[in-house]
Amino acid sequence: MKEGLHPEYNHDAMVHCVCGNSFQTGSTKKELKVEVCSNCHPFYTGKQKMLDTGGRVEKFMKKFNLKMDEK
Repeated sequence: MKEGLHPEYNHDAMVHCVCGNSFQTGSTKKELKVEVCSNCHPFYTGKQKMLDTGGRVEKFMKKFNLKMDEK
């Protein structure tokens, strides 16, 4: 493997999200600023909603004879 090709991965990076959450991780940079983290992302918070555009989800469920969980 060539020498000097890859950046140094020895920084303890502080990650700052726009929601105010901060955490530490390893990175090639010393500081990271992100717009979405696991604290505010809809998938991880359980606030994600399934969007049905043109009845595609219903058509798929009917095709494979599946039932959606009602919440």
